[in-house]
Amino acid sequence: MWVTKDFPAAWTERLIAVRRHLHAHPELSNEEHETTAYLREQLAEAGIRELDLGLSTGLVAEIGSAVDGPIVAVRADIDALPVQEETGLDYASRVPGRMHACGHDFHAAALLGAALRLKAREADLPGRVRLLFQPAEEKAKGAVQLIRSGALEGVQAIFGLHNKPDLRVGAIGVKSGPLMAAADGFAVDVRGRGSHAAVPEVAVDPIVVAAHIVTALQSIVSRNVGPLDSAVVSVTRLNAGTSWNVIPEHAVFDGTLRTFDPVIREHVRKRFAALVSGIAASFESEASIRWIDGPPAVVNDEAWTRHAAATAERIGLQTVVPRPSPAGEDFAFYLQQIPGAFVFVGTSGEYEWHHPKFDLDEKALPQTAEYLAALAGGALERLQAARGLARHGVESGVHQKGGELA
Repeated sequence: MWVTKDFPAAWTERLIAVRRHLHAHPELSNEEHETTAYLREQLAEAGIRELDLGLSTGLVAEIGSAVDGPIVAVRADIDALPVQEETGLDYASRVPGRMHACGHDFHAAALLGAALRLKAREADLPGRVRLLFQPAEEKAKGAVQLIRSGALEGVQAIFGLHNKPDLRVGAIGVKSGPLMAAADGFAVDVRGRGSHAAVPEVAVDPIVVAAHIVTALQSIVSRNVGPLDSAVVSVTRLNAGTSWNVIPEHAVFDGTLRTFDPVIREHVRKRFAALVSGIAASFESEASIRWIDGPPAVVNDEAWTRHAAATAERIGLQTVVPRPSPAGEDFAFYLQQIPGAFVFVGTSGEYEWHHPKFDLDEKALPQTAEYLAALAGGALERLQAARGLARHGVESGVHQKGGELA
């Protein structure tokens, strides 16, 4: 069984320095050129080989020499947000209007720490660990880019993490099944007939139509989704008109839909379309919907979730069952390809993700690095053991799409 030891103090200092450097130099989705170069230098210094997959930003590296053994992947995202930082930290963002307000700097540093541990014990690995430093998570594009590059080729299990400010340092949030929501966007264009505001009878007021639609949409969750199911429909912006005395031709509103179940996702979208078209027609107007398809729900494999929980407990971390988050996460695309688990890591933060004062407790860095290393090393051991059982004709339950682990 893969067993870890105390994380070296020198490594902890290095990870803190890495995290603070990344925090001070944030880059937006698919613009992570300097971030990629910096991480490449860190990996090269540790003697960790990079795979040439033709990526513009982000990188994939690998540890382990057993070419005939199993492969396990661990992913960290590296992009920042268009947020003006307000933390006042000594290492606050040096780029106006950009900030690591979601902790991806922490994720990248933690994965680097896991890489240091795994490299130090490379001879013990019964397979290979593939390190995915993924770009463009905030735009839900990076996972698909890595999949298309071949980053998952040969991989049998994958693990990912996200910091969680409302969990204390030392806690790992582990849950099988749906953990994070499918995140879709929508934009609705209501087309009426304009007029002088003093003679509304000759107009078809798109503002009135849009207002009725927005109100009716609130009934979807309360009347079309069962009380034991879950969905969120939020209209977040409505634009119409240019003057106080003119009824405009158009009104446009947009927002987001969040669901955890693909059946509920499809049902809500159908009800949404029916309400929009029906209400628009009743006012003798027209309306069109543009959907912005986001990532599907993050659905953890049951067996690998148990492995994630057992690993945390074995190295002295506390496991908790977190409430599912309605936030979106493109790690879901990996889980559509291969089984794995996505976990929450406690960071004792005061502010939530995407807040301009977001920060986290760096005491979580060495714990998280150690956890990721143990997670990957232990998974390789389980997969290798399953291969041995299979050669002797024993059913292990470890297979490509999940199932019970022996």
